[in-house]
Amino acid sequence: MSAPDPGAARATAWVAHLRAGGTTPWAAWTGTTDGPAPRVLPGAQQLELLRRLNEVGPVPGDLTERVLAASAAGRGRPDQELVGSRPPSEFGPPPVDPADLPAEELLRVAALLLAEDLAAADTGAPEDDDLRRLAADAARRVRRRAAWHRPWRTRYRLVGDPWRADVLRRDLVARGRPPGGRGALVLVVADDLATMLADLWTDRCFSTGVAVPAWGAWLDSLAGARRVARGADPAAVAARWAPGVGRDRIRIVLDDRALADLLGVDEVAARPVLPAHAVELARLVSGALGLLVTPEPGRRLMREVLLPRLLEQAARTGGPPLGVPPEHHRWVHRRSLRLRDAVRAGDYPVLGQVEDLVSRPRVLAARAPAPAAVADDRVLALAADLLLGRTGPDGTAQGQAAAQGQAGPGRARREEQA
Repeated sequence: MSAPDPGAARATAWVAHLRAGGTTPWAAWTGTTDGPAPRVLPGAQQLELLRRLNEVGPVPGDLTERVLAASAAGRGRPDQELVGSRPPSEFGPPPVDPADLPAEELLRVAALLLAEDLAAADTGAPEDDDLRRLAADAARRVRRRAAWHRPWRTRYRLVGDPWRADVLRRDLVARGRPPGGRGALVLVVADDLATMLADLWTDRCFSTGVAVPAWGAWLDSLAGARRVARGADPAAVAARWAPGVGRDRIRIVLDDRALADLLGVDEVAARPVLPAHAVELARLVSGALGLLVTPEPGRRLMREVLLPRLLEQAARTGGPPLGVPPEHHRWVHRRSLRLRDAVRAGDYPVLGQVEDLVSRPRVLAARAPAPAAVADDRVLALAADLLLGRTGPDGTAQGQAAAQGQAGPGRARREEQA
């Protein structure tokens, strides 16, 4: 009978250590075990994610097993073995020290786990969805009849910036002001170009069914195109609607106070502003969620379940918003000047100042994004907090310690080595 492989015995003991809540890195682990080693060990990505979650705080047993059994969603490295845990092989990816893995590799595992949590939150059966839809339609008809008897209320349709328009529409419907109706004004919601681009990318990150490139890569593709993305060009949106409704029923909206006055409400809903790392996490989760649910429930889960959690965390911890990288500042500024000129040339009524479409270089420079490595650490810290259900005011500081591989309060937990 051959002697047990010391590398496999060491790895088996380390996995048990992590299952018990330990935080010792693989390179510093010297424990071993006399028991038999499993034929297949969890991947390095899964083991390192569990170790960093242990540093944040107590990890429930079911989450521990889910982490160890999870796959890494999206494109990236396959599950990799621990360096020194098995004899060298000429086949397959090379083994690694888990501490050397970039944060983006751990995020692939974390994103799938968060997507599974979201999918599990969607417990409604198709019949229930049909009943909810019928009830919503009935309520909408009642509200429309009520609006019909109040002719002083402006009928409207919201288009343009999709992230902003969706929030306004939801808020107005909740107030009994659904869109549509005979003679409705087409309100093209707009802002400065940098803000509209951030809104457009955010809107896509909170949808499923279509792969969304990273923020920088997405801007790179736009900079090389002849036209700006749909939804961020108010003149083009207005031109598409004009033949059907008439130019006199189009308004380009750049001022919330003027919009509230037009609609006859005290104020309109504010745009949900998320830190850049929260939107990036949403992008990763939406990609994984798209593998589990169809687009319509996926969009609903992203906006009704994940978004409130991210907004709550952002209110507690903050973080810089999406910023345009310096290499695109000149392009965004020049393109925004062209958008302003196109709106003026179209001679559409504007609520607000048309100059607000322009993205100023000084403002762009003040919103420069964080370096990629720092941004990834922030995303991983947020993912750890969400997986562990941490929403306390000190959650981010501890989550950042985990993302950077530093010891947090979980260090006080048992770390004996076998």
